[in-house]
Amino acid sequence: MPPPIGDSARLVFQGDSITAAGRDVGDPADLGDGFVRMIAERLRVLHPRVGVLNRGVGGNRVADLRARWATDAIGLRPDLVSVMIGVNDTWHRYTYGIRTPVEGYDADYRALLRQAGDVGVRLVLVEPFLVPVRSEQWDWRADLDARIHVVRRLAAEFDAALLSADGLLNQAAREAGDPAEIADDGVHLTALGHSVLADAWIRLVLG
Repeated sequence: MPPPIGDSARLVFQGDSITAAGRDVGDPADLGDGFVRMIAERLRVLHPRVGVLNRGVGGNRVADLRARWATDAIGLRPDLVSVMIGVNDTWHRYTYGIRTPVEGYDADYRALLRQAGDVGVRLVLVEPFLVPVRSEQWDWRADLDARIHVVRRLAAEFDAALLSADGLLNQAAREAGDPAEIADDGVHLTALGHSVLADAWIRLVLG
């Protein structure tokens, strides 16, 4: 079941540059210009006292997120944490030759969720996604698909809400007639892509 949001809940969004969406890391209140800000604006109408924090950091892989999790997630004393991480674990393999074995991705992600569970934090897991705009990006799919399967298993294991972002955004790309309308480089969302993701998050969590 999707986690309920209390009237004065604190929500933390964690991830990489897709979540950060240009946020000023020097301003703890900055929400960036992407799906997190869109969600916060909609929640503000329904739950004016809900607090939203964006702690996405560009370039992060799951190991980077694990290294700052205690401070940037659990230490913020959230009621709910929404996590999307993993595309850089794939992207960096093909761009920089930096490999994150799927087993290591599983172990690091599992450690994050276990810490959250230990303090009663509710969880929303957003699948990492890829909307190929270049032919060579189709070769990334096998690596990323394995990570998506990890996220799905962990969502079931930790009783987290699961947002199936990969299929959602690829479908939106088909409907738009051009994948670059959703993610201009296959990874980073356009304004339309952020809106699609925000809409789906709101439907999942608020029903």
